Amino acid sequence: MKNLILASFAILGFSTLQAQQNVTLNVRLKPIQTLVVNNAQKIVNLDYVTKDDYADGVSSLNADHLSIYSTGGFQVKVKGGNDVLQQGGKNIQANTIQIIASAGSEAVNGAQYAQNVHLSANEATLVTSSTGGVDKKINIEYKGAGANTYLDNYIAGQDPTVYTTELTYTIISQ
Repeated sequence: MKNLILASFAILGFSTLQAQQNVTLNVRLKPIQTLVVNNAQKIVNLDYVTKDDYADGVSSLNADHLSIYSTGGFQVKVKGGNDVLQQGGKNIQANTIQIIASAGSEAVNGAQYAQNVHLSANEATLVTSSTGGVDKKINIEYKGAGANTYLDNYIAGQDPTVYTTELTYTIISQ
């Protein structure tokens, strides 16, 4: 009997039982996009001060105006609050203001930057990229009309006469 018990332990010791279970692991990536306007550039002024300003137009180049984060390809769009900027019964057409995008100090690799976007209440695409990026910078230049377009928009007694609109920048995944 003692031999039988030892033989049983020997046989059981050499044969092992196995149990297996599988686990499914998913890596789930959701799109994340953030867009931040440079805090020091939240107000942009196009100041017409001289005859040449009215004749040639004025511009304001805002370096690193936008900072973006995107987990993949994206588009940056812009739109104005309305198609007409009004003040004291006079108005300026928004589409006389041009918005020009370019690569900032931390450029988005392979991005396409729009060079001829006119401000509108409808969204327009400024930047398109098939790849994402972290803390990438975009320069924005705002350019007001020349050719004396705004000559008759000054209102006597106001110094300066100010026409205002709010711009909205949006980033979407692509």
